[in-house]
Amino acid sequence: MDNEQEYKIGEFAKLVGLSSFTLRYYEKEGLIKPQRNASGLRYYTKADIKWVGFLLHLKGTGMRITEIIKYVELRAQGDTTITERRELLNRVKDNAESEMRELQRNIEFISHKIDWYDGKASSETNEFKSLSFEKYLERFAIYD
Repeated sequence: MDNEQEYKIGEFAKLVGLSSFTLRYYEKEGLIKPQRNASGLRYYTKADIKWVGFLLHLKGTGMRITEIIKYVELRAQGDTTITERRELLNRVKDNAESEMRELQRNIEFISHKIDWYDGKASSETNEFKSLSFEKYLERFAIYD
């Protein structure tokens, strides 16, 4: 055995920002495979830190756990599954980009609502005080 750093589950959990419970769940689902020492206790290495980091990036895109499991299974089969893995990652990327566009539209809408409130609160003219939100939005072609 080389002198690579070994991390017990508690310290590894802190390093990767997950709970021990979550790590055990990931292990049960086959997403991570900790090594075992002579006493049978699980331990993790720096390579595991990088792998969990990658899994968290996948999760951060909105990738469902079933999709992550599928990706891990394909990866374990080797380079013959590169096309399938690439297609899966492209679908996840497309979905994440679509969700980002929708989120941006929602943020823009809320920003208009905040601006409308600011205008009503600071306006001394009856014209703005009586302006409905729908009429305000017409300025931005929101309903076109």
